[in-house]
Amino acid sequence: MTDQQTLADATASELPEGPDLLYSEPEDDLRAAVRSLLADRGGPAAVLAELEAGRTHDAALWRSLATDIGAAGLLVPEKLGGQGAGPREAAVVLEELGRAVTPVPYLTSAVLAVTALLGCDTGQDEVARLLAALAAGERIGVLALPLPTAPAGPLEPPVRAGADGALLGTVASVADAAAADVLLVPVRAADGIELYAVDTDAPGLHIETVTPLDLTRPLARVTFDGAAGRRLAGSDRAGAAVRRALLTGAGLLASEQLGIAEWCLTELVEYTKQRHQFGRPVGSFQALKHRMAALWLEVVSARAAARNAADALATDSADAPVAVAVAQAYCAPVAVRAAEECLQLHGGIGMTWEHPVHVFLKRAKSDEIALGAPGRHRASLAELVDLTAP
Repeated sequence: MTDQQTLADATASELPEGPDLLYSEPEDDLRAAVRSLLADRGGPAAVLAELEAGRTHDAALWRSLATDIGAAGLLVPEKLGGQGAGPREAAVVLEELGRAVTPVPYLTSAVLAVTALLGCDTGQDEVARLLAALAAGERIGVLALPLPTAPAGPLEPPVRAGADGALLGTVASVADAAAADVLLVPVRAADGIELYAVDTDAPGLHIETVTPLDLTRPLARVTFDGAAGRRLAGSDRAGAAVRRALLTGAGLLASEQLGIAEWCLTELVEYTKQRHQFGRPVGSFQALKHRMAALWLEVVSARAAARNAADALATDSADAPVAVAVAQAYCAPVAVRAAEECLQLHGGIGMTWEHPVHVFLKRAKSDEIALGAPGRHRASLAELVDLTAP
């Protein structure tokens, strides 16, 4: 062996192992199962029909996703009643749900609520029971924070606990609260944040639905007027648990945004092959080719950013906050751009309710501000890598 080869081998052995951006065989199998289930339910066309009928939560689909496939418990360890998988697998599910703009509370319940509970003492009976119920799809949990709350932003819950332990306060823009059975409520305390569980049928709890931009992820105004809650974690754990949930949610939301962008690009390419003008497909026009090629490059880059974030969360990497900030700063605008291009190159059918492209655009725009807007994530990234503004 030459000296150069020896040096190269030694250098390679000292380099840290990079992230795994490829999909494993179990992840591909999971994708196939979820995609098949969503196709059997009718895909985006069925979602549009449900929205027209005023149904913004598909309870039957949620039961199939949670019980038949076991997707609701992917982040829950097996000893607590879950599947014992991780963020990479949950990211695959979110890709497919984004590809079909599915109206189910996967992000809010199976990711945000579950991760918040995992940050509590899982040996506590109440925490363990809630995790098992969420993993089995028997209950739907929602973290009672405004949807735009960012992982690195200020965490100042508007809810407080009275002297008798009853909760008081109002939280706006809580996603999927109307579909929830239990709310996980961050509560302002003298020495930080505590976390409570409140059943949605508890006296003194009022959930008022509001009209959102994205009908597939409904929002609500939640008022606690003396509602009794069960304390899950004190200030020693609750703040870290909530922030971890927000970080995980933001990182995996990038995979949903990737699914949105991929559907829009695929639909756009198919449409421009079929639409003819001047005796040939409009997709053969050079200007449109360039636009679609540029979009394809952005989607490929978004896939790398989303997979990197999922892998960093799965391996509990110290660089996970950086990976999540990069993924959200990049993937959110790509999803919006893909939906806008899809709508425009379909002939600007933004006012045509019959085509599902407007649902994808609304989901993309809603996702863009969910768990922190791209600008906030760019600011967080600058702080994380010590990049000061000029």
